[in-house]
Parts: sequence; structure tokens; C-alpha cells
Amino acid sequence: MLQDGTYAEYMCRTETKRQIGRPDLQADASIILDSYQLTLSPMTLEDIPKLHELSIGVNWPHRPHDWALLIQLGNGYVARDEIGRVAGSAMWFPMGSHRASVAMVITSPRFQDHGAGSWLMGHILRETGSREKILNATKAAYRLYISLGFTPLKTVFQQNGVAVRVPDAPDTATPMRAEHRDEIVRLDANAYGADRGHIFERLFQVSQGTVIERGGRLVGFALCREFGRGRQMGPVVAETEEDAIALIHPFVKEYKDTFLRMDTRATDGPLRTYLTEAGIVLYDTVTTMTRDFAGAAAFIEKDGPITFGLVNQALG
Repeated sequence: MLQDGTYAEYMCRTETKRQIGRPDLQADASIILDSYQLTLSPMTLEDIPKLHELSIGVNWPHRPHDWALLIQLGNGYVARDEIGRVAGSAMWFPMGSHRASVAMVITSPRFQDHGAGSWLMGHILRETGSREKILNATKAAYRLYISLGFTPLKTVFQQNGVAVRVPDAPDTATPMRAEHRDEIVRLDANAYGADRGHIFERLFQVSQGTVIERGGRLVGFALCREFGRGRQMGPVVAETEEDAIALIHPFVKEYKDTFLRMDTRATDGPLRTYLTEAGIVLYDTVTTMTRDFAGAAAFIEKDGPITFGLVNQALG
């Protein structure tokens, strides 16, 4: 796994990729806000120390290696003032050929009331073009996204905390093996509605996993990796909440007395009851919102495998 302060290898592997296919910045790549001139530039891994400071400033939990993973997987902008201080960020992640997940839209507190978020989002919206757009809006950013034409779709419940107990659960999940990977990507595409194979290529490198198989086929999986204050359980894809519980149960057992997090759209029911009993309690909510997404309702309410746990709020 990639640890804090050890993203140099990531930089060597990925910087060439980051320079290919990068659209030119628009003519309005600078703006004057509250007497400060801000300028946009493409986000790179060298920006991580300052991006980490930016996310700490708004109480987001991302550590340097969390930023490294996101920068490798997505496309982003950094806003800087005249003396090089990072004043904002925005990213988008391609999900197949037709969808984009928008995330990591952060503005320094001193610019939050001066239009910096709208300016950053303008570049993201131009770059994503006609793609279906999906994001998870914090309460602070909700009105901004409404003003930009996004429509609320579903609440995401951020459950986290130290796992102080291991509630009873079925022992039907088994450890993920290398030969499961292709099936996992296919099952996720069925649940998510887009091929996220490039996301999983990296997730598999930094995650452990569990699966459930029935009748010779894979019917559910869960991944768990280091993130933020501890570990994130996600994505979790299953056909029922009971299977979702069985998939995360080995992680709760292994990482008892560790800070665990799961972002889920499941409403009150067995899954969230299990998490709460374990000590992984409701901390906050965000709102999944969409734009240019005609099939948004079907994305959430569908038959077959369901995404019970998000990769994280950035990647969905």
C-alpha cells in the first residue's frame, strides 16, 4: 500500500500519463476575487503538499496518499494566488466513455463567498462536456450545485468511528483472489452503470477484498483500504443488505479497535444497524446530485447488484 510521504514512485509512474490529452485551459484561466488574482493550472502530484493543507483547512480527512491516488485517476485544476498559495481545487474522473464524477471542489475559506467555487466548476463543466455528471455535495456546496443545474438524487450517509464491537453476521464471505478481479469489475459495471476498470486497476493494488459466490458465480464483493483517519470499506456491491453485511464483517473483525468508515446510500435497515452496533456511527450526510443524466433515477433504483458502499465520496 502507498503510505504517507511515499508517493515519489507514484509520481514517476504517472506524470507522463498526466501530460497526455490534457485540454488547454480556457482564456479565463485567471480571475480577480476580492483583490486577489487567481490563476488555474493542471493539477499534478507535485501539488500534493499544498493540496493537503487545503483539504485540512476545510476539515476533510484526505492524507497525502489519498490525494496521490485521486490525482492518478482523475483530471484536476489548482487555483493559485499571485504568490503561489493554493486557493482552490476541482477534479473530475472519467467513468467509462459517457459519465464523469465531479469531486474535490475545495476553496480556501477566504474565497468561499467570492465566487471561486463557481469559477472552478465552470472549467470542470466545460471539460466534461456532454458526459453525465454526478457528484456528492456537502451541505456547504449544495446551493452552488443547484445554481449550476445539478439535481438532488439521493442521500449518502457517512458512517465512521472506531469499531469497538463485532456484531454477529453470517460467515459467507471469503477472501478475494486474483482470479476474481475481472468478475468484480463486471459486477461493479452492472451496479454502477459504467465501466470503472481503470479505477479498480489501482484499487486492487492498495486494497484487500472479500467476495460471495453462489452457484459458481460471484454475486458480491467488498474492498477495504487505508483512507483518512483509518480505513475505508468500499466499494461494496451486493444483491441484498444481508450480503453487504457479510462482505464487510471480516474487515470489522480484523480491524476491531480501528477507525473504519463506510459511505452508503442505504437508509435505515440491517446494514446501518450493523455499522452502528459496531461503533461505526452516522457522522454526516452528503447529497448525490446529477446533471445531464437522463437515467439518473434508474442509476440508484435498479434490480440486480446494488452499490451499498461507495469507493469514497469522490469516486462514487
